[in-house]
Amino acid sequence: MADTAVEQAPAPRKSGWLPLLAGLLLAVGLGGGGFFAAYSGLILGHPPQVEEAATASPLPDIAFVPVEPIMIPLGPAGQNQHLRIVSEIEVAKPHAAEVTLLLPRIRDVMNSYLRAVEVADLQDPAALVRFRAQILRRVQTVTGEGRVRDLLITEFMLN
Repeated sequence: MADTAVEQAPAPRKSGWLPLLAGLLLAVGLGGGGFFAAYSGLILGHPPQVEEAATASPLPDIAFVPVEPIMIPLGPAGQNQHLRIVSEIEVAKPHAAEVTLLLPRIRDVMNSYLRAVEVADLQDPAALVRFRAQILRRVQTVTGEGRVRDLLITEFMLN
């Protein structure tokens, strides 16, 4: 047999850049379009928010009973350190007269508790919150349940 060699022409190289570039542009376009649709609320948007009429709720029926300032000497007598505390008691208005009547007993409870406090305890950043909770519990015990709502410490000074 004769060698009949069919000369085959080398196959032209296909360019792989065109589909890759088209895919990249398509992905960026779809990603940007999807981001815009989600960001603007076109898809999975938030339900329309209905603005409620701005009506001010009535204030609760409360009164504030001021407690006279209390000054407590701290530590040994030679150190000359003092704690000054000024507070007000938040009560329901119908109980304001009863709590005012019990103020001497409330001051006694506050004095007794604050005299037991160490100077090191006062230097803790969370001390005021702890003291307020302790004093409030004692005041509620003295006045009876339901009369005192809160204790507001308006001045707490260590000298």
